[in-house]
Amino acid sequence: MKIIIDDKIPYIRGAFEDVAEVVYLPGSKTTPEIVKEADAIVTRTRTACNEHLLKDSSVKFIATATIGFDHIDTDYCDAAGIKWTNAPGCNSKSVEQYIASTLMVLAERKGWKLNEKTIAVVGVGNVGSKVARVCELFGMKVLLNDPPRQRAEGSAAFVSLQEAMEQADIITLHVPLNMKGEDTTFHLADTAFLASLKKKPVLINSCRGEVTETLAVKNALKSGQLSEFVCDCWENEPDIDLELLSLTALATPHIAGYSKDGKATGTRMSVQAISRFFGLGLNNWEPSGVELPAHPVIELDGWGLSEQEIISKAILASYDIRNDDSTFRENTSRFEQLRGDYPVRREFPAYTIQATNVEPETLSKLKQLGFKAP
Repeated sequence: MKIIIDDKIPYIRGAFEDVAEVVYLPGSKTTPEIVKEADAIVTRTRTACNEHLLKDSSVKFIATATIGFDHIDTDYCDAAGIKWTNAPGCNSKSVEQYIASTLMVLAERKGWKLNEKTIAVVGVGNVGSKVARVCELFGMKVLLNDPPRQRAEGSAAFVSLQEAMEQADIITLHVPLNMKGEDTTFHLADTAFLASLKKKPVLINSCRGEVTETLAVKNALKSGQLSEFVCDCWENEPDIDLELLSLTALATPHIAGYSKDGKATGTRMSVQAISRFFGLGLNNWEPSGVELPAHPVIELDGWGLSEQEIISKAILASYDIRNDDSTFRENTSRFEQLRGDYPVRREFPAYTIQATNVEPETLSKLKQLGFKAP
């Protein structure tokens, strides 16, 4: 048995070596010649798993260690009898942390009280539901837009996209990239969408670059239809539009889901999926060696601070998006390298809060975010 593995997938080395021949390669080096005699592929979003790659190969199973699977031609795989799986929800807590950091930085810059703001969460799956919960903890009014869930569950909990565009101060996108069908999301944020915005909101894209139309967003920022744009996912990655980058409030190189916790979960889900398919006996495999944060204890003195300021200090001590923004702007030509060599980022549960002068209610909210606290 032979398995081809993207060499940027963390914690996976050693998982299969006792049961298969394993080849580690950069995603860009995963070619038809390489996969011709492979039984399985473990990949990321940078490898297009389509007829060109897979035709005449012996590949029977593809596991992508990512939430998204638009890089897999699922129609071709289904027709060819190639099974595939993604890792739904693996990095949802990481994106939650990314959005929480974004909101605290925006609040600091703009002098916002978040409990006076309305946020629309577009796409309320594994990621969006966690983002919505965090925003509710912050006291924000949260609007949920998810047509597939609305059809399945009824309208009570959801609003239309039009309502979201009219009422929201912030719109955050968490949809899959669907190129066709009833729930098409390709260029969801296009000229018509942006022209319908009523409150000149902040738009955040941390799902897929093609969900936002680059030219339309640039024009909306220049005309004031959008007050700010926060972008983690870009069209035409890694060859992104540098003018759009210059217009963004916060810009990062597709790393919202790049916590070590999220990566480890995606790897675990992929290894276990291949094990179940081929009967390899690794169904309970767990990654090891996940790095600890440099400063796992966060000391908080809440004297004279509002609840929002206290929570902000904790969130930004765990992850401050401004660091990624600054590094990215200094190295725009190194998009892929910044992703491949991304530093250690751990999610909230990796941190312990040592608090003084912090009200029990505020401490409870920090615990609900995932922080440990006595």
